Order: sequence, then C-alpha cells, then structure tokens
Amino acid sequence: MTTVDPAPPPPMRLRELVFGAACAAAVRAAARLGVADALEETPMSVDDLAAAVKAQPRTLRRLLRALSCQGVFMEHPDGTFAHTEMSRLLREDDPNSLRYIALWCTEPWTWNVWPKLDEAVRSGRNVFEDVYDREFFEYLNTEAPESAYVFNRAMTTSSEQSARDVANLLDLRNVSSVADIGGGQGQVVASLLEKHPKMHGTLLDLPGVVENADPRLRSGGSLADRVRIVAGDCREDIPVQADVYIIKNILEWDDESTRRALANVRKAARPGARVVVIENLVDDTPSMKFTTSMDLLLLLNVGGAKHTQKSMVERLTDAGLVIGEIRPVNAYLHAFECTIPS
Repeated sequence: MTTVDPAPPPPMRLRELVFGAACAAAVRAAARLGVADALEETPMSVDDLAAAVKAQPRTLRRLLRALSCQGVFMEHPDGTFAHTEMSRLLREDDPNSLRYIALWCTEPWTWNVWPKLDEAVRSGRNVFEDVYDREFFEYLNTEAPESAYVFNRAMTTSSEQSARDVANLLDLRNVSSVADIGGGQGQVVASLLEKHPKMHGTLLDLPGVVENADPRLRSGGSLADRVRIVAGDCREDIPVQADVYIIKNILEWDDESTRRALANVRKAARPGARVVVIENLVDDTPSMKFTTSMDLLLLLNVGGAKHTQKSMVERLTDAGLVIGEIRPVNAYLHAFECTIPS
C-alpha cells in the first residue's frame, strides 16, 4: 500500500523536487488515459482499470503507484485503487474539474522550454520564440491546434469556476452596463447578467475566442438580447463604453502589452467608470506554489509575469487609474477596484 510522507527530510525532498517532471508527466498521463473517469465509486482492480482505459495492467499499476504517493488516487492493501479528493479533480464531469488545467500546464511545448529557464532568467525575456521561431499564440493557433483547444478549455474551466465568485463579490446594483475585456468565452459576463436582469453587457476578445462564446450569449441564448459580442484585441483598441469594465487574468503579458491594454481602457471609459482588475498574485499566500510556478512559465512563453500586489498597483497607477479597495475574490484571486478620474 502506498502512502504519502507529509514531511520528508531535506535531502529526500530535494530528490523529489528534481523529479518533479515525473510527477507532472504522471498526472498528464492519467488525464489523457482517462483513469479518473474510468474509476468508479468503489475501488477497482488494476486489471479492470487497464481494460477500461486500454492500457497494460503492469505499467498502469506503476503509474497509479507513483500518483498514489502524491495523494492522487489511493492504493488499498488488496491492490485495488480508489479515488481521493485530488483524483476526482481529474474527472471531466467533476464540477471543480482541473483536468484541462493539468493538461495545459503539461502540454508538449512546455517540456521544450522549461530546460531553458536559466536562459530566460539570464536574459529577462521569453525563450519560446528561440525554440519555435514564432510568437507563442501564433504558434498555438497555426501549429498546435490540439494545444490551442486545451488552452481554451482550461481557460473556460477556470472562468466557469470563478465566475460565480466574481458575481457574488461585485456590487453592481444601479449599474446599467458591464464590459468583460479579454473575457474569453464570457462566463464572467454571463454570470453577472444572470444576477442582474436589468443590466446589459459586452464581451470583447479575439475573433477565434468569441466565435465560441458561451451559448447563453450567442444568438438564441437566454442572455443574447442583453449582450454585445465584440471581436478584437484589447492591446490594439477597446471600442466599448460601459459603467464597469472587468479585466480578469489577462494583465500577465510583457509590460508593454499590459501598458497598452490599460491605456486603451482609460481611453475608452468615461470619467467615473469603474475598472475591476482581477488577478492571481504571487504574494497571495494560499496559492503561491501554483502562482509562482505559473509566473515562471509566463516568463518562458510570452515574457510575462504574475504580479505582486505592489507591482499591480504600480501598473494601475501608471495607467492613471484611481485605486480603491483591494479584496480577495477567493483563495486564488484578488480584485482591484479602480475608477477613471474626472
């Protein structure tokens, strides 16, 4: 029976850390094989699981043993395996599923850029273009459609899970219009419109993103008559006026792109309009292990960065926004409430 050591001594912990790629690869393999989806509520034998996911029993057991040591699945003394709280998050039908987040963080391109982290740290710029000879999102959309699909599903999943928290946090009484800038498929604006039935909304994102907008927002959807979908790049222009602008998890590019996006919001918005910026922070203690890792990946692929509260305040202040309250949305996100000065 495999168990999880809660506090290994430093030499053992360092050995575990340098084999972190094996752990990430094991989670990815389980997600791609669909092991969590195949595992039923009662413990199952390796033979039955292997038949369900079309794998070899002996090698599947090795994979499950490695994952059980990390608390992903549990091995019983009789050799059967059962779910844990973490393994359930790899199921596609779990309401808190992280399946596509797990796949996104372990996509094939990541294995080619991680070994060059020292070069990125030394130069201060992304290395993705050195490896693939093109900008990151251009590569995704032209050379790696499967990875682009995983990215979109991961972002949709993340937005769906946080949209209700955002809707519960924001006081939008007496607000007639809201704009979700770089809002992906529109889960946040949809949640806000559902909570506030008299409010109108706008979703702005790249053409390839908004063409797959949330069904509630598209023609025939329950919210279609109260929303406008705008295809565009917020770094180029924001042709939208609203009482409240939501900017969630997009100010992580290079500094110039962030500056341009905020300048475009400032240019588009009327004096007195609210701007709510929602971000993961690298000094947000509950999620620091995840956000600091994502911070390094952003350096590698787009030359971007996750923000500290201080660096986010600096960016917003430099853009001419007046910062008010800063509040946690949930364990992973903070909201910066700003206004456009008169």
